[in-house]
Amino acid sequence: MKQKVLFVFLGLVLIVMPMSGACAPTSTAEVIELNYSNFFPPTHLHSILVEKWIDEIEARTNGRIEITYYPGGSLTPAPGIYDGVVEGISDIGMSVLAYTMGRFPASELVDMPHAYPSGWVATKVANDFYEEFKPAEFDDVHVLYFHAHGPGVVFTTQKPVRNMEDLKGLVIRSTGVGAKIMEALGAEGYGASQGEAYELMSKGTIDGSFTPREVLKGWKQAEVVKYVTGCYDLGYTANMFVVMNKAKWDSLPGDIKKIFTDVSEEWIEKHARVWTYYDKVGIDYFLSMDEGRELIELSPEEMARWVEATRPLVDKYIEEKTAMGLPAADYQEYLVERSKYWSERTPTEESCVEWVEDELVK
Repeated sequence: MKQKVLFVFLGLVLIVMPMSGACAPTSTAEVIELNYSNFFPPTHLHSILVEKWIDEIEARTNGRIEITYYPGGSLTPAPGIYDGVVEGISDIGMSVLAYTMGRFPASELVDMPHAYPSGWVATKVANDFYEEFKPAEFDDVHVLYFHAHGPGVVFTTQKPVRNMEDLKGLVIRSTGVGAKIMEALGAEGYGASQGEAYELMSKGTIDGSFTPREVLKGWKQAEVVKYVTGCYDLGYTANMFVVMNKAKWDSLPGDIKKIFTDVSEEWIEKHARVWTYYDKVGIDYFLSMDEGRELIELSPEEMARWVEATRPLVDKYIEEKTAMGLPAADYQEYLVERSKYWSERTPTEESCVEWVEDELVK
């Protein structure tokens, strides 16, 4: 009897062992490995948000997704991140649309002056715009979400800018759309990525930058900037994308796609609050530097001159893009309406600062 039981036991073991052995590779094969390329430096709060986004994706998928993160343009440089995603160099990427001017004709209008009072508003509008129009320019990727910075201001390293006339003869760095705005105001535009700005200013290659206040702290540019001219009523922004390689997205199981979609939707609000936070602490950081720093606020009359001088940019955009077959007038009407809508619902600066300090700043 004992011998019979032993034979039965051994038989069961021999049956179970191959089955259990076959399960292990299947479990391992189910782990999907991805990589993520981002232009923000690793210490920047938007970079930290990416790390948290990755952690959340991995947690909600119970480890079925593993993402290797490459911040600071270490996998693909800022202007090449979008193409890097399209070509499969990276599976996911974050960068600035305006770093490749002409590539995103519909979304270019989002960056132009629309009186965005904050990055929170600009971020909400940018996502609404995509959901409303789904521009064909993104057909070669899967869009996860967008975020956009607060109103651009003028930095200068040597000469203060107190009116439009002071911009004449200055070389001012910005993205493609920002460079057009600077040229409309009388300066010479210089297209370059944010990662290049510090060195360009410190070496005197450029006289300043047209950019959000955020970079004073987030990119440490307060170290080389002496003057900040607030021209907030222009409401210029730079729209930033988070996209995934289309083939990689299509290959994901449906439940994992939903997790990516859900987490990305939640992260829109987080990035929006970080932009508002950075504009506040960026100026505080700038003014805390050694003596010689000055924050210049334009008078209402002077600010109105700047707004009027840049108005033709939108008119020209509508004319050119309508000729291309795009519904540019509809784009403009929608952006004006959404900017107003979200401006009436924006959280206070204080609440954004409090949230970031509680959640992200250690």
